[in-house]
Amino acid sequence: MKFPAPETEVVTSWKVACDGGDGALGHPRVWLTIPADDGFVECGYCDKKYVIDRDHAGDGH
Repeated sequence: MKFPAPETEVVTSWKVACDGGDGALGHPRVWLTIPADDGFVECGYCDKKYVIDRDHAGDGH
């Protein structure tokens, strides 16, 4: 059985919050910090991937 690929979101902040969306079907809100080396972070609950837009990101790194 194939599962759909996790959602990917391009962001401009080095720190992001993820709650899984979908209201009651989501998960507890967690704060994730994108490491400068990798440029992305994945949520441990829903596997959503947050990718930093380095050209438009703040001075966090």
